[in-house]
Amino acid sequence: MSDRSAAPFPSPFPAPPAAAASRGRILVVDDDRLVLATVVHGLADAGFDIIDADNGDDAILLAREHRPDLALLDIRMDGMSGFDVARYLRDALQVPFVFLSAFSDEATLAQIRALGALASLVKPLDIAQIIPAVEQALAQVRSQRDAALQPPESVPVAAVTRVPAEAPAAPEPLDDMVAIAVGIVMHRFSLDRAAALQRLERLARQEGRPLPQSCRAMVEALERLALAGGI
Repeated sequence: MSDRSAAPFPSPFPAPPAAAASRGRILVVDDDRLVLATVVHGLADAGFDIIDADNGDDAILLAREHRPDLALLDIRMDGMSGFDVARYLRDALQVPFVFLSAFSDEATLAQIRALGALASLVKPLDIAQIIPAVEQALAQVRSQRDAALQPPESVPVAAVTRVPAEAPAAPEPLDDMVAIAVGIVMHRFSLDRAAALQRLERLARQEGRPLPQSCRAMVEALERLALAGGI
């Protein structure tokens, strides 16, 4: 009598393939829904983990929550511009960024360089152009991080030269929270920057507290609503 229990029956269903590891988490921000969908789909197919937003306010909330490895930012958007978002990502979260823009005039390029973008790609763009640029930017970021983790080389005391300390940089006319709040009010009420700032200043006077403190309270309240699914 043969031992039928020795060989198990083969499963008729193939084992599911192992999930591929993400090549990096990318935040994509563009107020053109068609461009946004095209870039998101192409990068996701290339193996990247994608977070997307069609305005600057949502982009900042998502960046704070998910801490992407890289952001792709449209420049001209209603409300907060890509420059506003980039400044916040750089100063508050240390998230590197690449600009996607239809503008390549010298004033725009000068501001892109001043903000420290890793690259700037001029629209219209094919996803085949974007993927190599993203790969190169991520490689640059990882190389910089690896270099920062290396222990400093020992330097002979005699070789150390004292360098005069530079004067501290002048503060921005608006701090981060005020700038974010201005962008939100511009977007929600269709106001220009000056009118939005005036409205926030009037609110701060009514509340009897400094403008940055009033703006911080407003932005944090909106963040709590967003995370709770309230907006």
